[in-house]
Amino acid sequence: MAHPQGSRNGSALCYNGGMEVGLYIHVPFCVRKCHYCDFYSLPMADGRGLEEAFVDAVCREMEIAARAHASLGPLDAPTIFLGGGTPSLLSPAQLGRILETARACFRVAPQAEITLESNPGTLDREKARAFRELGVNRVSLGVQSFNDAELRALGRIHTAAEAEAAVSLLRATGFDSLSLDLMFGLPGQTLASWHDTLRRAVALQPEHLSAYSLIVEPDTPFATWQREGRLSLPTEETDVAMFEAGIAVLTAAGYEHYEVSNFARPGQRSRHNQIYWRNEPYLGFGPSAVSYLGGVRAANVRSLSRYLEAVARGERPVETAERIEGALEMGETMMVGLRLLEGMEHARFRERFGVPPEAVYGEQIRRLVAAGLLRADDARLSLTHQGLLFANDVMAEFLP
Repeated sequence: MAHPQGSRNGSALCYNGGMEVGLYIHVPFCVRKCHYCDFYSLPMADGRGLEEAFVDAVCREMEIAARAHASLGPLDAPTIFLGGGTPSLLSPAQLGRILETARACFRVAPQAEITLESNPGTLDREKARAFRELGVNRVSLGVQSFNDAELRALGRIHTAAEAEAAVSLLRATGFDSLSLDLMFGLPGQTLASWHDTLRRAVALQPEHLSAYSLIVEPDTPFATWQREGRLSLPTEETDVAMFEAGIAVLTAAGYEHYEVSNFARPGQRSRHNQIYWRNEPYLGFGPSAVSYLGGVRAANVRSLSRYLEAVARGERPVETAERIEGALEMGETMMVGLRLLEGMEHARFRERFGVPPEAVYGEQIRRLVAAGLLRADDARLSLTHQGLLFANDVMAEFLP
């Protein structure tokens, strides 16, 4: 995150007088909604024909936001992350307009990390090459599993072979920074099939891997099927064994386990996601996107039609806003910071809040250290291996 000439200004890094903010752009279109997904998205059958209107609106929203935050001075963008939905469904011309507007509204660093989420099967060679020429330099590929039965259970549109082909295509078109998203705890998944998914993922030699446990979210088909007794998931013990297997296999393959669910080759951590884990400023654009800047967290409307209407009126399409300060800001900084395996540095916390963590959370820290969940030394607080297994419980201790 830090530039050589960077200096702290409040909670944001600065460079040549500008505040750094990560940019997130939510593209709400997908081929088909997966059974577990609770992100805001529209199947193409429902959203077809609205892509151009969306691109017009998201470009206008960036212009509105740049004017609204002009009093903060120049906003430097070290990262741009296009998520969704499936951003790779956009045409190169549409993606190019979005990136061009971002560069016009914000000072996008020449070496900015520009990540595009993609599903296997939504890219061809010509499109991938065009995206690379537009400045996209990192692709996050939603593989989830290399087992076709598991992919069908999730409602994914690709096969394991198509995922492997997508990696080959991206390599052939010049992408040297790839991240694969994997999931465990899936319907019908066994520890053996998870080991096979890990093996096939490592064989593709991506620079980065994410390995998340399935969470059954409300208002998804999985939630309905679970209530009806039609969703067969691995036991909690198997889920824990899968988590530990992921750590063992990926670290043995040379990946740094740098965040609870993320692994990277040296120097290949996700720069954008580290903005979230350090609780630093970011701006989100598109329906349902979230921003955190100037101590305020704001969420856009979760409706493409309402989003388009608000932006057409020249308004910021914000549905909810909350000021994050005092005990809440401290607690959230501790919570997300402890997701990083390096933990929360005493110096970084003191620099931001004027006191060390022990001055605020002495009792919680002593209790968690005694329980073997937290490690404390002169420089930092970090999760132990046991703490990783109960990370959500540990982090909840720091929220007011």
